Amino acid sequence: MRIGVLGTGGMADALADHWVRAGHEVAVGGRDVHKAKRLATRLGGGAKPAGLRAAAEFGQVVLAALPFGAATDVVRELQAVLGGKVLIDCSNPVGPGFRLLTQGRRSAAQRLAAAAPGARVVKAFNLCHEDVWRMSPPVFDGRPLAVPVCGDDETALALVRELVRDAGCEPLAGGGLERAGLLEATAALFIGLWVGEGADAQAIAPPLAYAAGPAHEEPDDAERCRPRR
Repeated sequence: MRIGVLGTGGMADALADHWVRAGHEVAVGGRDVHKAKRLATRLGGGAKPAGLRAAAEFGQVVLAALPFGAATDVVRELQAVLGGKVLIDCSNPVGPGFRLLTQGRRSAAQRLAAAAPGARVVKAFNLCHEDVWRMSPPVFDGRPLAVPVCGDDETALALVRELVRDAGCEPLAGGGLERAGLLEATAALFIGLWVGEGADAQAIAPPLAYAAGPAHEEPDDAERCRPRR
Protein backbone atom coordinates (compact mmCIF):
# COMPACT_ATOMS: atom_id res chain seq x y z
CA MET A 1 0.00 0.00 0.00
CA ARG A 2 1.23 3.53 -0.72
CA ILE A 3 0.86 5.83 2.27
CA GLY A 4 1.36 9.57 2.30
CA VAL A 5 2.04 11.11 5.69
CA LEU A 6 1.23 14.78 6.23
CA GLY A 7 3.37 15.98 9.12
CA THR A 8 6.74 15.23 10.65
CA GLY A 9 5.91 15.15 14.37
CA GLY A 10 5.56 12.36 16.91
CA MET A 11 2.39 10.75 15.58
CA ALA A 12 3.72 10.74 12.02
CA ASP A 13 6.92 9.11 13.25
CA ALA A 14 5.27 6.48 15.47
CA LEU A 15 2.57 5.31 13.04
CA ALA A 16 4.70 5.43 9.89
CA ASP A 17 7.32 3.28 11.61
CA HIS A 18 4.81 0.41 11.95
CA TRP A 19 3.73 0.75 8.33
CA VAL A 20 7.26 0.84 6.94
CA ARG A 21 8.11 -2.31 8.90
CA ALA A 22 4.94 -3.94 7.53
CA GLY A 23 6.28 -3.38 4.00
CA HIS A 24 4.19 -0.40 2.90
CA GLU A 25 5.61 2.38 0.75
CA VAL A 26 5.67 5.62 2.72
CA ALA A 27 6.23 9.23 1.66
CA VAL A 28 6.74 11.72 4.50
CA GLY A 29 5.46 15.20 3.68
CA GLY A 30 6.19 18.41 5.51
CA ARG A 31 6.51 22.11 4.93
CA ASP A 32 10.04 21.84 6.31
CA VAL A 33 11.90 19.64 3.82
CA HIS A 34 14.81 19.08 6.23
CA LYS A 35 12.47 17.64 8.87
CA ALA A 36 10.84 15.41 6.26
CA LYS A 37 14.27 14.14 5.20
CA ARG A 38 15.31 13.43 8.79
CA LEU A 39 12.15 11.48 9.50
CA ALA A 40 12.31 9.51 6.24
CA THR A 41 15.94 8.60 6.99
CA ARG A 42 15.05 7.49 10.50
CA LEU A 43 12.16 5.36 9.24
CA GLY A 44 14.31 3.65 6.62
CA GLY A 45 12.71 0.91 4.55
CA GLY A 46 12.63 3.06 1.46
CA ALA A 47 10.57 5.84 3.07
CA LYS A 48 11.06 9.00 1.08
CA PRO A 49 10.78 12.69 1.95
CA ALA A 50 8.38 14.94 0.08
CA GLY A 51 6.45 18.15 0.28
CA LEU A 52 2.90 18.06 1.59
CA ARG A 53 1.34 18.03 -1.90
CA ALA A 54 3.70 15.35 -3.20
CA ALA A 55 2.98 13.12 -0.19
CA ALA A 56 -0.77 13.54 -0.69
CA GLU A 57 -0.42 12.70 -4.38
CA PHE A 58 1.69 9.63 -3.59
CA GLY A 59 -0.59 7.95 -1.08
CA GLN A 60 -3.57 5.72 -1.68
CA VAL A 61 -4.06 6.37 2.02
CA VAL A 62 -3.06 9.71 3.52
CA LEU A 63 -2.46 10.23 7.24
CA ALA A 64 -3.15 13.76 8.46
CA ALA A 65 -0.78 13.81 11.43
CA LEU A 66 -1.23 17.54 11.93
CA PRO A 67 -2.28 19.80 14.83
CA PHE A 68 -6.01 20.45 15.00
CA GLY A 69 -5.53 24.15 14.29
CA ALA A 70 -3.58 23.54 11.07
CA ALA A 71 -5.07 20.38 9.59
CA THR A 72 -8.17 21.88 7.99
CA ASP A 73 -6.21 24.60 6.17
CA VAL A 74 -3.63 22.09 4.88
CA VAL A 75 -6.29 19.67 3.68
CA ARG A 76 -8.21 22.47 2.00
CA GLU A 77 -5.05 23.42 0.10
CA LEU A 78 -4.65 19.80 -1.02
CA GLN A 79 -8.27 18.97 -1.79
CA ALA A 80 -7.63 18.75 -5.53
CA VAL A 81 -5.22 15.81 -5.04
CA LEU A 82 -7.13 14.12 -2.21
CA GLY A 83 -10.18 13.17 -4.25
CA GLY A 84 -10.97 9.47 -3.90
CA LYS A 85 -8.19 8.90 -1.37
CA VAL A 86 -8.56 7.58 2.17
CA LEU A 87 -7.74 10.38 4.60
CA ILE A 88 -7.04 9.36 8.20
CA ASP A 89 -7.56 11.95 10.93
CA CYS A 90 -5.74 11.18 14.19
CA SER A 91 -6.03 14.66 15.73
CA ASN A 92 -7.55 15.69 19.05
CA PRO A 93 -9.18 19.11 19.32
CA VAL A 94 -8.33 19.51 23.01
CA GLY A 95 -7.43 22.91 24.45
CA PRO A 96 -6.47 24.43 27.80
CA GLY A 97 -8.16 22.79 30.75
CA PHE A 98 -8.63 19.65 28.63
CA ARG A 99 -11.55 21.40 26.95
CA LEU A 100 -13.02 20.01 23.72
CA LEU A 101 -12.52 22.83 21.21
CA THR A 102 -15.25 21.59 18.87
CA GLN A 103 -17.98 21.33 21.49
CA GLY A 104 -21.38 21.88 19.89
CA ARG A 105 -19.86 22.09 16.40
CA ARG A 106 -18.52 19.74 13.74
CA SER A 107 -15.81 17.30 14.81
CA ALA A 108 -12.24 17.65 13.60
CA ALA A 109 -12.80 14.72 11.24
CA GLN A 110 -15.98 16.25 9.80
CA ARG A 111 -14.10 19.49 9.21
CA LEU A 112 -11.51 17.62 7.16
CA ALA A 113 -14.29 15.96 5.19
CA ALA A 114 -15.79 19.38 4.45
CA ALA A 115 -12.38 20.78 3.48
CA ALA A 116 -11.78 17.94 0.99
CA PRO A 117 -15.24 16.75 -0.12
CA GLY A 118 -13.83 14.08 -2.44
CA ALA A 119 -11.74 12.37 0.25
CA ARG A 120 -12.95 9.37 2.23
CA VAL A 121 -12.23 10.46 5.80
CA VAL A 122 -11.71 7.96 8.61
CA LYS A 123 -11.14 8.81 12.28
CA ALA A 124 -8.64 6.54 14.03
CA PHE A 125 -5.52 6.42 16.25
CA ASN A 126 -6.55 9.43 18.35
CA LEU A 127 -6.99 7.87 21.79
CA CYS A 128 -3.34 7.20 22.66
CA HIS A 129 -0.17 9.20 23.17
CA GLU A 130 2.47 8.88 20.45
CA ASP A 131 4.68 6.83 22.81
CA VAL A 132 2.00 4.12 22.95
CA TRP A 133 2.14 3.88 19.16
CA ARG A 134 5.91 3.43 19.40
CA MET A 135 5.39 0.16 21.28
CA SER A 136 5.92 -2.93 19.14
CA PRO A 137 3.21 -3.97 19.56
CA PRO A 138 0.95 -2.06 22.00
CA VAL A 139 -0.14 -4.98 24.20
CA PHE A 140 -1.35 -4.56 27.78
CA ASP A 141 -1.93 -7.48 30.17
CA GLY A 142 -1.70 -9.80 27.19
CA ARG A 143 -4.38 -7.98 25.20
CA PRO A 144 -3.61 -6.03 22.02
CA LEU A 145 -4.76 -2.43 22.08
CA ALA A 146 -8.21 -1.96 20.51
CA VAL A 147 -8.48 0.99 18.10
CA PRO A 148 -11.92 2.47 17.37
CA VAL A 149 -12.37 3.42 13.72
CA CYS A 150 -15.13 5.72 12.42
CA GLY A 151 -16.02 6.31 8.78
CA ASP A 152 -18.71 6.09 6.13
CA ASP A 153 -16.92 4.26 3.31
CA GLU A 154 -16.51 0.51 3.75
CA THR A 155 -13.55 0.24 1.38
CA ALA A 156 -11.76 3.02 3.27
CA LEU A 157 -12.56 1.38 6.60
CA ALA A 158 -11.14 -1.94 5.37
CA LEU A 159 -7.83 -0.29 4.45
CA VAL A 160 -7.59 1.50 7.80
CA ARG A 161 -8.40 -1.71 9.66
CA GLU A 162 -5.47 -3.32 7.84
CA LEU A 163 -3.19 -0.49 8.99
CA VAL A 164 -4.45 -0.89 12.56
CA ARG A 165 -3.49 -4.58 12.46
CA ASP A 166 -0.10 -3.67 10.99
CA ALA A 167 0.50 -1.67 14.18
CA GLY A 168 -0.18 -4.81 16.24
CA CYS A 169 -3.63 -3.62 17.33
CA GLU A 170 -7.23 -4.76 16.90
CA PRO A 171 -9.64 -2.52 14.94
CA LEU A 172 -12.96 -1.77 16.60
CA ALA A 173 -16.01 -0.60 14.63
CA GLY A 174 -16.87 2.87 15.91
CA GLY A 175 -19.71 3.67 13.52
CA GLY A 176 -20.03 6.36 10.87
CA LEU A 177 -18.08 9.58 10.65
CA GLU A 178 -20.82 11.38 12.57
CA ARG A 179 -19.53 9.48 15.63
CA ALA A 180 -15.98 10.81 15.26
CA GLY A 181 -16.88 13.60 17.66
CA LEU A 182 -17.55 10.97 20.33
CA LEU A 183 -14.00 9.65 19.90
CA GLU A 184 -12.63 13.17 20.20
CA ALA A 185 -14.72 13.82 23.32
CA THR A 186 -13.49 10.53 24.78
CA ALA A 187 -9.91 11.66 24.18
CA ALA A 188 -10.59 14.96 25.97
CA LEU A 189 -12.07 13.08 28.93
CA PHE A 190 -9.24 10.54 29.07
CA ILE A 191 -6.50 13.15 28.76
CA GLY A 192 -8.09 15.14 31.59
CA LEU A 193 -8.22 12.03 33.78
CA TRP A 194 -4.72 10.85 32.92
CA VAL A 195 -2.91 14.17 32.99
CA GLY A 196 -5.12 16.34 35.17
CA GLU A 197 -6.09 13.82 37.83
CA GLY A 198 -3.44 11.14 37.54
CA ALA A 199 -6.29 8.63 37.30
CA ASP A 200 -6.46 5.31 35.47
CA ALA A 201 -9.07 6.04 32.81
CA GLN A 202 -9.23 2.37 31.87
CA ALA A 203 -10.72 1.61 35.28
CA ILE A 204 -13.95 3.49 34.50
CA ALA A 205 -15.24 0.78 32.14
CA PRO A 206 -16.46 -2.59 33.49
CA PRO A 207 -15.60 -5.83 31.67
CA LEU A 208 -17.81 -6.61 28.68
CA ALA A 209 -19.75 -9.26 30.61
CA TYR A 210 -20.96 -6.55 32.98
CA ALA A 211 -21.50 -3.76 30.44
CA ALA A 212 -25.30 -4.15 30.56
CA GLY A 213 -25.38 -5.04 34.25
CA PRO A 214 -24.58 -8.30 36.07
CA ALA A 215 -25.84 -11.42 34.31
CA HIS A 216 -29.15 -12.67 35.76
CA GLU A 217 -29.06 -16.31 36.83
CA GLU A 218 -32.11 -18.54 36.55
CA PRO A 219 -33.71 -18.91 40.01
CA ASP A 220 -33.41 -22.37 41.57
CA ASP A 221 -36.44 -24.37 42.80
CA ALA A 222 -36.17 -22.98 46.33
CA GLU A 223 -36.16 -19.42 44.99
CA ARG A 224 -39.24 -20.12 42.84
CA CYS A 225 -41.14 -21.42 45.86
CA ARG A 226 -40.18 -18.55 48.15
CA PRO A 227 -43.21 -16.30 48.89
CA ARG A 228 -42.93 -12.81 47.41
CA ARG A 229 -43.69 -9.74 49.49
